[in-house]
Amino acid sequence: MQYTIFRDCFIRIVTLCCKSTIFFSECLQIADIFRTFAQNNTTIMKYDYLIVGAGLYGSVFAHLATKQGKRCLVIDKRPQLGGNLYCDKVEGINVHKYGPHIFHTSNKKVWDFVNSIVEFNRFTESPVAFYKGRAYNLPFNMNTFSQMWGVLTPDEARQKIAEQRKEMEGKEPTNLEEQAISLVGRDIYERLIKGYTEKQWGRKCTELPPFIIKRLPVRFVYDNNYFNDSYQGVPIGGYNVLIDGLLKGVDTMVNIDFFEERKHSNSQFSILNSQFDKIVFTGKIDEFYDYRFGKLEYRTVRFENEILNTPNYQGLAQINYTEAEVPYTRIIEHKHFESFAADVEKNPQTVISREYSVEWVDGMEPYYPINDDKNNELFQKYQALTQKESNVIFGGRLAEYKYYDMAPIVEKVLSLF
Repeated sequence: MQYTIFRDCFIRIVTLCCKSTIFFSECLQIADIFRTFAQNNTTIMKYDYLIVGAGLYGSVFAHLATKQGKRCLVIDKRPQLGGNLYCDKVEGINVHKYGPHIFHTSNKKVWDFVNSIVEFNRFTESPVAFYKGRAYNLPFNMNTFSQMWGVLTPDEARQKIAEQRKEMEGKEPTNLEEQAISLVGRDIYERLIKGYTEKQWGRKCTELPPFIIKRLPVRFVYDNNYFNDSYQGVPIGGYNVLIDGLLKGVDTMVNIDFFEERKHSNSQFSILNSQFDKIVFTGKIDEFYDYRFGKLEYRTVRFENEILNTPNYQGLAQINYTEAEVPYTRIIEHKHFESFAADVEKNPQTVISREYSVEWVDGMEPYYPINDDKNNELFQKYQALTQKESNVIFGGRLAEYKYYDMAPIVEKVLSLF
C-alpha cells in the first residue's frame, strides 16, 4: 500500500479514537504527530484512475487496467471490498450478505476470464416455489406442469396452457395480471406469480404496468436448470476470493465516501488531493450530479439471517414463497452454493436468510432500478450530462440505472480494454 494511503488511514484512525475512550488531550497529541508527519511528507500520489466503488465493475476495471501498467486507486464507502458480492463467513459458511449471486454466461471468454482468477464450482440454480403446502419446480417446465395439473407429455401441457390463455384472447393486456394470464394462463399466475410479484413490488398486480413481465419462459422439457447458459457456478471459496484476486496489487481504501471527500477536496488530507487522470464512477448517477433533476427510485430488500443447529434446513439454496400470506419472498440456505450431496451434512449447522422486499427510501441500499417511464426520463437527463464528462467513465448498475447480471458486467468491462 502506498504512503498516501497510510497517511490518510492514520488520520482517520486518530479521528475514530477521539470518539472512543482515549482521553481527548492524548488524542490531540497523536493527531499533532501525524499531522506534522503528513505536512513534512506531502508527496502527492499520481494515479491513472480513481475507481469509485469496489464492486464487480470497479474490481474488473482495476484488474485489467493494472495489467496494462496503469496505476489505480479503488475506494469504497463500505467497510469491505466486493460491493454486493461480499460474503460474511458464518459458522464456516459463506453467507451472501447482499443476496444470492450465481454467475452464469454462455460467453466462453467471460467464463475463462473469471476462472483465471478463481476456479468456479458446479452449482446449478434450480429453485423451488412453495404455495399453500405444495412444492413446484422452477422455472416453469414439465415438472411444474405435472405437479400442477398431472399432465405427463409436452402436448398435454401445451393444450392446458392454451385453454387457460383463452380468457385474454383478443384483449390487449392493461396491467401485469392480464399480461401474465395472456402468457401462461390463470393457474400458474395465481399460484406462482401473483403473490410473489405483489410482495416484490409492494403493489397489486392489477396496479402494475404490463411491461414488467415482457415474457415468461416456458419449457416443455423436464429440466429444472433455471438458466439456459452454457456455464454457471459460484467461486470455490466464495466471492471474496474472486474480488481479492481481481484487486491483487491494486491500491484500495474502504470507509471512504467519495461525496464526503468531494466536499472537502480543498483539504490537504482529502483522498482527492492525489492526482488522477480519470475517474471510474460506479455509484448512483443522480448523486454524482447532486440530484440536480431529482432522485431516481429503486426497490430494495431486507434480510433476516438465522443460524440453525441442523446440517440441512431446506435441501437446496433457494425456495420462493409465492403466497401473499407469507411476508418474505424467499429463503436462501447459503451452504448449498458450495456444498453438494453428502458434503452438506459435514457441517452440523446451517445459515438461512429470509428476504423481504421493501420500499426504498434514502439511507437504504438501492437494489433494483424502477425503469418506468418517469424514472427512465429522469435518467436520460442525467445520462445527457455524462456526455460532457471527458474524464469520467460511468459504469455498472447504479451509474447506468439498469439491472445487470454479473456476466454482462464483466463482458462490458472486458470490451473497454
